[in-house]
Amino acid sequence: MAALSMTWSCSPLTSSKFRRVNRYSGMTFASVKSTEGLGNLPKVVLTSPHGSEAELYLFGACVTSWKVDSKDLLFVRPDAVFNGQKPISGGIPHCFPQFGPGPIQQHGFGRNVNWSLVSSENVEEKPVVTVELRDGPYSRAMWDYSFHALYKITLDKKTLSTELIVKNTDNKPFSFTTALHTYFSASVTGASVSGLKGCKTLNKVPDPTNPVEGKEERDVVTFPGFVDCVYLDAPSELQLDNGLGDKISIKNTNWSDAVLWNPHLTMEQSYKDFVCVENAKIGTVQLEPEQSWTAVQHLTVA
Repeated sequence: MAALSMTWSCSPLTSSKFRRVNRYSGMTFASVKSTEGLGNLPKVVLTSPHGSEAELYLFGACVTSWKVDSKDLLFVRPDAVFNGQKPISGGIPHCFPQFGPGPIQQHGFGRNVNWSLVSSENVEEKPVVTVELRDGPYSRAMWDYSFHALYKITLDKKTLSTELIVKNTDNKPFSFTTALHTYFSASVTGASVSGLKGCKTLNKVPDPTNPVEGKEERDVVTFPGFVDCVYLDAPSELQLDNGLGDKISIKNTNWSDAVLWNPHLTMEQSYKDFVCVENAKIGTVQLEPEQSWTAVQHLTVA
């Protein structure tokens, strides 16, 4: 189906905009609606003809909700701030061009700047939205490179897919690390992840600045307390049991690593209600001028 172009004004919206395939009355069709979210921040709502729904804030290009059968499978922390000044704490935030601490600010700048809406389309009755981020004075002040990042979100009946493309538009090479810091709704005492057995681990719990190397020996990894562990060369599919009756497949292409995180008592008001299972690229991606790097994630609930 042909693409439906969609433009966005940075000023507050006075009315919603709809892009809908609507051939037959009385039926539900894929749609994309741009509107105002919390804090009057621009938000895009995707709805599939099967009734599943996703919400994307342009600030940080953060997917804050993914509902299947009216049940939200993502989690936004109760202390999340929607003021355009701090990253949105929850959903699927971006860590770019740096994962964790380093020469620039924690987790980089991709999660606390406005991305621009490029287009919306319907592909085989699946709503698709693409947003972009380019360098500017703010990013250049801490990371002095010209780049172009495209982020595409596709919603299906029981699957939420994302594709991140980073292109070097500078005349010199650069390197970066990145991750999707996904918060899943969960009962932390019943949640578990399978598929990580045999992976090399970097356990950050004893000392975040000096992770302890090891190897995962468990078939099923749980969250008994504070968890902050990197899994290098993780498989392309993991399985999350969220402890709430849902089994979620986390498939990826080119996200070479995984991270499990739960803050336990350091975030007492909400730690029992979520776990983070993150697709990541811990080793640096090196891009020469005009080169691109692409990574895909598919979240599917059984």
